[in-house]
Amino acid sequence: MFASLKNKVKSSYIINNYSKMYPYVKPYTFRALVAVLITIPIGAMDAVIAWSLKPYMDIVMVNKSAVSTTYIPLLIILFSMLQSLFNYTATYLNTWVGRKIANDVKIDLFAKLMHYDAQFFDNRRSGDIILEFNTNVDTACNGLLSNLKLFTTRVFSSLSLIAVLFYNSWQLAIVAVIVLLGALYPLTTLRRKLKSLFNKNIFSSAAVMTHFNETYSGNRIIASYNLYDYQMHRFKETLHSLFKLGIKMIQRTGMLSPIMHFVVSLGIALVIWLGSYLIVTHQITAGNFVSFITALIMLYNPIKSIGNNYNAVQLSLIAMEHVFKLLEDTPKITDKPEAKSLQKIKKDIVYKDVCFEYRPGKPILKNVNLDIKIGQTIAFVGNSGGGKTTLVNLLPRFYDVTSGQILIDGTDIRDFQIDSLREKISVVFQDNFLFAGTIRDNILLGAENATEEQIDRAVRSACLEEFIQSLDKGLNTNIGERGVLLSGGQRQRIAIARAFIKNAPIVILDEATSALDNKSEAIVQEAINNLMEDRTVLIIAHRLSTVRHADKIVVVNYGEIAEIGTHEELIAKEDGIYASLYKTQLK
Repeated sequence: MFASLKNKVKSSYIINNYSKMYPYVKPYTFRALVAVLITIPIGAMDAVIAWSLKPYMDIVMVNKSAVSTTYIPLLIILFSMLQSLFNYTATYLNTWVGRKIANDVKIDLFAKLMHYDAQFFDNRRSGDIILEFNTNVDTACNGLLSNLKLFTTRVFSSLSLIAVLFYNSWQLAIVAVIVLLGALYPLTTLRRKLKSLFNKNIFSSAAVMTHFNETYSGNRIIASYNLYDYQMHRFKETLHSLFKLGIKMIQRTGMLSPIMHFVVSLGIALVIWLGSYLIVTHQITAGNFVSFITALIMLYNPIKSIGNNYNAVQLSLIAMEHVFKLLEDTPKITDKPEAKSLQKIKKDIVYKDVCFEYRPGKPILKNVNLDIKIGQTIAFVGNSGGGKTTLVNLLPRFYDVTSGQILIDGTDIRDFQIDSLREKISVVFQDNFLFAGTIRDNILLGAENATEEQIDRAVRSACLEEFIQSLDKGLNTNIGERGVLLSGGQRQRIAIARAFIKNAPIVILDEATSALDNKSEAIVQEAINNLMEDRTVLIIAHRLSTVRHADKIVVVNYGEIAEIGTHEELIAKEDGIYASLYKTQLK
């Protein structure tokens, strides 16, 4: 009873996974159906050779007559040619449909990936993302129809061969089927053994990819600090962990094929013993027996190695489970059903009793209250780790507040559509990400349909004109992945030009000049001053000299606003935090 219940649960699990996949299969239903239907004759034709041996043995080998059996070799050749042709067609269609489905799933996952909040990426390595959103899709989708093809081919091959067995001898057929069921029984416990190992294997495989990504991105750090041994040690440790998991996989599943091989061999031995008795007692002919043995070997041979195939099927199903878990997952930061578009910011931005935690029980911001009038320049200063960047990152909803509200013109920003909110905000980071491509491509990210006149104005305002003119290809110069062919100041100015093109009313400057030398900083600061004109600006700064002229300076200390005022007002507080920081920097 329990075995029956377990099989029902397993069948339900498989059907559930395949039903979830159906919307992705639906656009390619015809090809997928043809690919599956073709497997019926592929499997059924296996029985032709076994069946044809009975008349051949009885007429040629026993009666010594070859006249009436000349058609048999021709029949075998014809059916083998057809089977080969069907096999090629099925393989082609399976590959075509499988890759199409994989691409569609990857597109949906990629769209979801881009809309996850910053905290999702904070908690994952790059290798995790590649495995979960790419590799698992290939494992699941490309294995979907190929596994289905394997299954249906085996089913119809087995049914046709079993029919040949019963045609030749029902007594021997009953023995053969009982042995077959015994050989397949160990497969019922395999999935449970594989699932935990598969999850651990994913983790270790992701770590391997992360090592390669880190080595690529951090190659200069590795070289400058001579981190070759350090990186190699970490890489070896990960590979060793992956090796141990692979060995555990073999330990748990490697005995399947040998056990099945033994059981199958036992079945063949029993059939030969019983078959000899049936021949001697004239219950079957020699032709029956040879045909039966041939069909039995053709039926049993795939069973000997089916453990390995079954492993692949189970891994594909487990990967599919992971894929659909991601597809069904909902990003934490999404639009409310009744969210409205933010058209224009008229009055102010208000932080009201804002609290925020990255991890429960460890507050980063504590009851922050702040009123920012439109057109003001607000500078956030304070010690590292005090919460300045977090405070500003809440405005474009990179994260959502744990409690409290951020209001624009009296409306909670969570009541606005996210896209319309972020359209009103330009961000220039300390280390701006540039995409592989040209300078023009990266500037136009701010507004894809910008005119040449707008691009020229953005280039001039970002103090890029002289640099662009010095390049042979000008704006069409390739900058390499992440802009590695540019200096820090050049990357910052391209990011500022991108912000100019976007022309958003709110600008966030997250320590935009802190990583630059004095000369580069002076040029970038001029570009920033241009960007700040007629906009509401939020500046995060370590260098207090860059924020002296801000309308309001907010000192953030341990997640709370400690002081607010102009530069002159805060300097006048001799024992104040800002005055202390300023004097320290002057020294």
